Amino acid sequence: MPRTSEPGRSVSSRLLAVLFAFGPGHSRLTLADLGRQTGMPQATVRRLALELVAAGALDMAPDGTLTVGTRLWQLGTLAPLTEPLRTVALPFMEDLYTALHQHVQLAVLDGHEAVVVERLSTPGAVGLVSSVGGRLPLHSSAVGKILLAHGDNALFDAVASCGLTQFTAHTIADPARLRRELGDCRRTGTAMVREELTLLADSVATRIMDADGHVLGALSVVVRSGSVALQTAIPSVVASGLGISRRLGWKPEVGVRPPGTACRSQVILP
Repeated sequence: MPRTSEPGRSVSSRLLAVLFAFGPGHSRLTLADLGRQTGMPQATVRRLALELVAAGALDMAPDGTLTVGTRLWQLGTLAPLTEPLRTVALPFMEDLYTALHQHVQLAVLDGHEAVVVERLSTPGAVGLVSSVGGRLPLHSSAVGKILLAHGDNALFDAVASCGLTQFTAHTIADPARLRRELGDCRRTGTAMVREELTLLADSVATRIMDADGHVLGALSVVVRSGSVALQTAIPSVVASGLGISRRLGWKPEVGVRPPGTACRSQVILP
């Protein structure tokens, strides 16, 4: 059993104990879980956890559960012995790129936006508004809609309350209509966007799940409008998303976590 009293223990060692409590099968923990895992007093665990949330090392969902944060994940991608999402996804992205010869991109949720963590592009393809490391709005990009659809009500409300920017005449800027479309995204696991973010650019995206069924990323293909029928690209994109998910430990019997537990929302409790 972990020790509950450790005189002289440094703050850094306590912070590391909180971080190292996360692992396979323990990707989402409560403050009570952390207290049991580390053996530290609940008040100490809460203070350290909130410091880590504020720094971006952990994310806290509205229900108080904690997951590894985006900034810590970004740091982890620098470790040579890890196999982060990008590394797992890249071979599937390369196959998808070879088959379709279009933009293929991978994105994750960060706050109220999608962040592009990898992209493969063909010369002469339609121009895009962001590069690797760039951000995309959740309501008008295909990867964004996947992430928003599998988020909770608090995420949707936050995005809607900021105003759904009308980037083109095709952008869905009505919250009620967007909510209905997100319901279809959850049901099918796919999202299609036609010139909602950029004129002449269409996109289809699918979800990527981890071993617990949480949606942790989105994979998409972006094409020039009219050059490819999006419906014909769906099977390839979905197959790639499922392949990545399986490599991450997901199994069909696990299913997909419902909205409210699937995406990692960066909410700091007072």
